[in-house]
Amino acid sequence: MSDPPRHDFEASYREGSPPWDVGAPQPEIVRLAAEGEIVGDVLDVGCGTGENALHLAALGHRVVGIDVAPTAVARAREKAAARGLPASFLVADALDLGKLRRRFETALDCGCFHTFAPEQRRTYAHSLCEVLSPGGTLQLFCFSDEEPPGPGPYRIAQYEIGDAFRSIFAITRIRAGAFVTTVAGWTPRAWVATLVRI
Repeated sequence: MSDPPRHDFEASYREGSPPWDVGAPQPEIVRLAAEGEIVGDVLDVGCGTGENALHLAALGHRVVGIDVAPTAVARAREKAAARGLPASFLVADALDLGKLRRRFETALDCGCFHTFAPEQRRTYAHSLCEVLSPGGTLQLFCFSDEEPPGPGPYRIAQYEIGDAFRSIFAITRIRAGAFVTTVAGWTPRAWVATLVRI
C-alpha cells in the first residue's frame, strides 16, 4: 500500500469545510455516548471544528478539544460560545499531549489515528499515556482496511491498532462502523475500538 501524502489540515479548513466536517457529531460518537462508553472528563484529540466535543459537553462532560489546525480551533471556540457550552479548545500536537499537563478519564480519537504514518503511531500511543491515567479509556474511530484504496487517510487493519498500543493499552472491544462525510454516497468503512490504559 502506498503512503498517503501528509495532509495540510490547516489549509483544508481555510479553504472551506473538509469532507469530514459534517456540521454535527459523528453518529458513531453519539452511539458511544448513549451506550455509556464515554465517562468523566474527556479529551477530544483531533477535534476539528468541535462537533463531537460539543455534543459531549451538552451531555454534561467537561471536554477539552485539541487540533493542529488553528482555523478549526477558532471555529470550535465560536460554536461553543454561540451554544453556551463550556468546552474549551486548544491548538496542540497529538504527538506531544504531555504539554497539556492534565489528566482525563476518556480520550476520544475520531479520525486522528489514521492520519499518522506507521512509525508515528507508537509515539502517539505514548503521548496518550501522558493524559490518561491507568484505567482510562481511549475511544478510537478510524478508517478500516475494509475501505477500498483511494484518496484520504491510511486504511488501518485491526492488527495495526494492536501493534500501536501493545503493552500500554488493552483492546476491550472493536467493531465495524462508518464515517459520515459531506461527499454524497460516501460513508467510509471504519473501526470503532475501545482501549483501556494498562
